[in-house]
Amino acid sequence: MKISAVIISFNEEANIGRCIDSLLPVADEIVVVDSFSTDRTEEICRERGARFIQNQFKGHIQQKNFALGQTLYDFVLALDADEFLSKELIGSIQEAKISDSHQAYNMNRLSSYQGKWIHVTDWYPDRKLRLWNKNIGNWGGLNPHDKVILKKRTRVKHLQGVLFHNAYANVNELVEKAHKYSTIFAEENRYRLASSTFKIIYKTIFTFLRNYIFKFGFMRGYEGLVISYTNTTYTFYKYAKLRELNKVLTTSLIITTYNREDALELTLLGALNQSEMPDEIIVADDGSRPRTKELIDSYREKFQVPLIHCWHDDLGFRLSTIRNKAIARSAGEYIIMIDGDIIMHRHFIRSHKQKAWLGQFIQGSRVLLQSELTRQSLMRKEIDFNFFQQGVRNRFNTIHAPILSKLVSFYGIKPDRIRGANLSFWKKDVVNVNGFNEDFVGWGREDSEFAVRMHNIGIDRLHLKFMAFGYHLYHKESPRDSLKKNDQILKQAIVNKLITCDNGINKYLMKQNTVVAA
Repeated sequence: MKISAVIISFNEEANIGRCIDSLLPVADEIVVVDSFSTDRTEEICRERGARFIQNQFKGHIQQKNFALGQTLYDFVLALDADEFLSKELIGSIQEAKISDSHQAYNMNRLSSYQGKWIHVTDWYPDRKLRLWNKNIGNWGGLNPHDKVILKKRTRVKHLQGVLFHNAYANVNELVEKAHKYSTIFAEENRYRLASSTFKIIYKTIFTFLRNYIFKFGFMRGYEGLVISYTNTTYTFYKYAKLRELNKVLTTSLIITTYNREDALELTLLGALNQSEMPDEIIVADDGSRPRTKELIDSYREKFQVPLIHCWHDDLGFRLSTIRNKAIARSAGEYIIMIDGDIIMHRHFIRSHKQKAWLGQFIQGSRVLLQSELTRQSLMRKEIDFNFFQQGVRNRFNTIHAPILSKLVSFYGIKPDRIRGANLSFWKKDVVNVNGFNEDFVGWGREDSEFAVRMHNIGIDRLHLKFMAFGYHLYHKESPRDSLKKNDQILKQAIVNKLITCDNGINKYLMKQNTVVAA
């Protein structure tokens, strides 16, 4: 076994010399990746023969993975600049180099407070995987809690000895670290992890009990109390900050339409009736006559958010194109998309936002209104419907029940279960798959092909039931003339496992960027 030792650093002149000195007996090369230090860090590293590389810091995980890419040997020993190996741990690593065949090793880390080594609270034993074959693992997790993620199942051997961590000199450093890391935690976990008042309370209480009582913090007197308390405040702040960040989400409601002003008016009335408004509304108009624009203009002053008309020439059914143009124009980070014949339930926008977790997109439900009820609704401008009403099909979809929704909503991958009349997704995910495929001309399959590419980049599709539903006004089915050609485009995406398309949203985004730059 030959070992490449790697260290990331920034202004570590007080620590990095000791770190490198402890690595010299076991490392066949030492690589330091630095974030442009302004002290003597570089000088100290070069004096000890380390290879010194500077790289802009974008996060602990990104920096450590960059460092892996700079190493010569398969086995990597990763340390922070304020860590160093004990003599016993050096001996264990030397022995492993000669006679061991494991692919990954972990060790206990021992941290200090005011120069004293702390063997209690969550600080010890703080087991870390720091020596491994880089071909089977790299850095992952979420900043700031980076960890080595092994790509395949392998037995990890525990090395004797400790990894010393010269941690904190005083309570100010502990408190500053708690605030800094809790902010990073909240930002990294925003819309990935849920937080609530109850969760904040029980997590905070349990953290103190675990550190001070169950892990014997009380036995170290003042030091144990300070560490237990700051560990507890870190837990409190990270979940409190996360709860607040999870409440902040900018949304764009996109409504697609074509020459159906009466239906669009009911859709706009439904938008005005929302319990929670989007940050903007964009009507994606596939070439309607002037009356659609006149309707939108007449409603603009009724909304407290921008109502935008995105229109292009009528060159036939180009739904994918007008969707892409509207999405490119949107300012929200989360897109909620409906057809212009959908009347949204009062809590429609709120429900989509509540379920807007990263790594998924949402397929909402429809309540189908039959022709006579649709005619009456258009004539009377009615937007409220109920379970018992005549002319309502699939009436169970009229039930708004968030608790029931948690039980019956499901994830699906079948492309035939997707309908663009009620979808929501993160804008950045749409950009990653290059939006909707504009090779689709005429009705059919553009939604399914989009869903296939989203699935292929790892974005799950949540079929949300009993929440975020809309009432679909009756209309005659569109012509199916293009269906055979469109089925072929869909088949190619499935067979070739495509993650993007050639004819998508990027041309509109590039045009916008060019205008901004100019």
